[in-house]
Order: sequence, then structure tokens, then C-alpha cells
Amino acid sequence: MKNILFAASECVPFVKTGGLADVVGALPKALYKGDYDVRVILPNYTCIPWEYRGKFKFVSNFYMDYGQRSEPMFVGIMEYEYEGITFYFIDNEYYFKCDKPYTDSVRWDIERYIFFCKAVLAAMPVIGFHPDIIHCHDWQTGMIPVFLKSTFATHSFYWDTKSIMTIHNLKFQGVWDIDHFIYNTNLPGYMFTPDKLEFKKDANMLKGGLVYADYITTVSETYAEEIKTPYYGEQLDGLLCARSRSLRGILNGIDYSVYNPETDPKIAVHYNEKNAVEKKKEAKRALQKELGLPVDDSKFMIAIISRLTDQKGLDLVDWITERIVDEFTQFVIIGTGESRYEDMFRYYQGRFPDRVSANIFYSDALAHKLYAAADAMLVPSRFEPCGLTQLISLRYGTVPIVRETGGLKDTVEPYNEFEKCGTGFTFHNYNADDLLYTINYAKNIYFNHREDWNDIIQRGMEKDFSWGSSALQYQGMYDWILRGMQG
Repeated sequence: MKNILFAASECVPFVKTGGLADVVGALPKALYKGDYDVRVILPNYTCIPWEYRGKFKFVSNFYMDYGQRSEPMFVGIMEYEYEGITFYFIDNEYYFKCDKPYTDSVRWDIERYIFFCKAVLAAMPVIGFHPDIIHCHDWQTGMIPVFLKSTFATHSFYWDTKSIMTIHNLKFQGVWDIDHFIYNTNLPGYMFTPDKLEFKKDANMLKGGLVYADYITTVSETYAEEIKTPYYGEQLDGLLCARSRSLRGILNGIDYSVYNPETDPKIAVHYNEKNAVEKKKEAKRALQKELGLPVDDSKFMIAIISRLTDQKGLDLVDWITERIVDEFTQFVIIGTGESRYEDMFRYYQGRFPDRVSANIFYSDALAHKLYAAADAMLVPSRFEPCGLTQLISLRYGTVPIVRETGGLKDTVEPYNEFEKCGTGFTFHNYNADDLLYTINYAKNIYFNHREDWNDIIQRGMEKDFSWGSSALQYQGMYDWILRGMQG
């Protein structure tokens, strides 16, 4: 039995702000229980719903030296089993009493997550779970590989433990001044040099993880190549090139038990690839009525379900919205984010109330309804490590319109009208005119070649982006690492 410990800052169903939580919640369940004992450790945020927190069981507590403080810090360990997976939670109200997992202070969050990283390593001997591999997710866990090779290097419990660092989004790195890091880590100054933790005269948690981890993964094959270039590399492309032999991309999956149009309890009309064309019309009518849009089967409904940020290509959408929302089109948006984009969509709803529905909040229930109802899903991202939106869309027979980057390029096959193949519509250049051309091309197929459009729906729904294939790749990687990364 191989022991794998996932360390992360969020995980469904306990706490979620993005796709990271979906991955950490789904991947452990997909790994083969006969060979792998996979457990997950998270901070015990007080914002975790009481329906879960109320069932956590106390395991132990101790006091831990933390950084250069004169007084040791309290570390509690809670445990909960959910869907066959054992979850541990690091308890410390000073750091994790909160209304949301992340605060508005990068400096404070860095202090909180350095504490979490050290507490994870201090807790495992107390629990008695010896991890063969600690699988660390994003910058919040970046100090775990660093501590393994420094503070805990003489601890015999960890002499044969390997670490993996998975990048879910390279843009977020956990950067603050070196003095802050030294005070909170008590690491020697020589570790804050350009070949280790130093970054533009500051210190960088993710960089530390990438330097000290035994292996690095990211969430799609294309993104693994892109981040070795200056455009996508967020000033870490040199390091990632240097570590390229220890870097690979493994595509995320989605949980097919959650995202299943045949059984989804959040949608009123259920369907599969055989009856999707007619049933999606019913779902569209129901959503049009709910949102106060004209109830009309012939309208082409385009959806955006997204964080409203620059990364998602919304500056391109801003340039062309007036030309997207013609008399034949309805445009439905769900999401929150930067005020300029929230206000932009509110403005267009005010100007075109019968064509634009701007839902500036996040509702999982409404999102499921939109996946079922929409004809097309717009994902014109500037960069996209993997992207789950297009995978869910394919599952629900909603045709993706995406930019060819990262996981979008790896998962959406461009429609070819001559060979009658493809699962969506794609464009390459980060350019609003190219995006508009692609949307209009999709509309042309929808209105004038409906049989071809219906075939695109069916091909998309027949694709398998469940966790099965990705889990096999992770298992192969774990085995290879534990064999000594030879061959």
C-alpha cells in the first residue's frame, strides 16, 4: 500500500473558491483503493459549513515552534471521513477563524499558510500516517517541499518521503519580503537566494515549492509547455525550463457523478446524447422564463460561467458585446469578479434587457441550469491552465467556443465543416475580431446547418473527461517516483 497525502487550501465539499477545490475533492476518490491510501489535509477554517465541521472528530493537539516567535503555537488535528476518504484539518483559530478561506492581505495569508505547511509536517508523526508522497497543490502549500528538505531533513520519519508540487494557476505565487519569510520560517538567509526562494528581491512560496519538490505537475499538457515561455511563465519560466525533465502536464477531469445531465438534481429536464437536442430546448425555455428573457426556441443562447477577471478574456468580450447580442441571440452571464466587468455586463443588460441576462453572483444551481440550457459556452481566456467549464459544457451538450490555450486547446477539438468532425469552435490569436468571427461562424452552423450542429453536440457528449484516465496517469507517476524516478 502506497500512502499519498494531499495538502491543499481548499477542497469540495468543505470550502471552494475555484477549480482547485474540485480537483482535490475528486482525484483522491478516483485513485485505486487497492494500491493507494490517499488522505487529504486542509486548514480547519471556521467558514467550513457546520454540517461538516460539527462532525469533525478531535484526534490530538500539540504546540509547535513557529518561526522566530518566543512562544510555541497551538496545533489541533481534526479528522472526518467523507465518501471513503479520510480528511484531516489543522486547527488554529488565530489563523483559520475566518468568513472566507483567503483574506485581502497577501502578507497575512502567507503567514497563515507557512504555519499550515509546517503544521502538516509536524502533525503526521502524531497521527501516525507516514506519507510516501506528499502531493502539494498551489502556492499555499509551497513551503512543504522546502521544509521537507530543510527543517525536517533530519527527522527520520520523512527520510524516504517524496514531494510533488502541482501548479493549478501559475499567476498566484505567494510573494512578500524576505524578512517576513525569515521571521515566519526561521530558515537561514542562504536559502533566500535567486536559485532558491528569492524572487525579484522578495521571497516566493510557490517558487520554493518548485525548487525543492521532487517532481512538478500542472493541469494540462499544453499549459506545461506554455509556462516554460516568457508570455505564460509569470517570471518563473527560466526555473521551469531548468526543471523541465521533472515537469509534466496531466489533464484535470470532472466528477461525472456530479455533472451528469441524466441524473443532475439541479436541473428540471434530464437527457443524454440520444435525446439532448430536443430536451435542451425544454431546458432553454425553462431558463428563459426564470430569467425573464423572451421564451423562444429559435434564439441562440450563449453562456459565460466564470470569474470575471482579465484572465478570462473579458476585455475581448467588451469590444464585441454589441455585435454579439443581435436580435437572434441571448447572452447569459453568471459570475463575480472585477468591478469593471461586473458593471460592463450590468450595463449591457440595462441596454438590451431582452437579450442579456447578467447574474452578478455565483449560484451553483443556476450554473447547472445554464449548462443544460445554453447552446454555446464562451471561454475566450488569455490563459487557462486546464479549465473545467468547457469539460462540463461538453458533458451537457453545450458547444464550447474557446481560445486555443492551455487545457482549452487540449480538450476542445475545432469543428471542421469538410471532414464533419470536432466538438467546438476555437480561435488562436488573442484578438477580439477573431473571437467575433468564431462566434459568427458558430451561429452560421447553428442557424443554417442544424444537423451539423446537432452532430457536434453528440460528439461532445460522447467524449470522456471523467477522472478515470487522469487518475491512471497520476498512479503511474506516483509509482515511477517511488521507484526512484528511473528509466
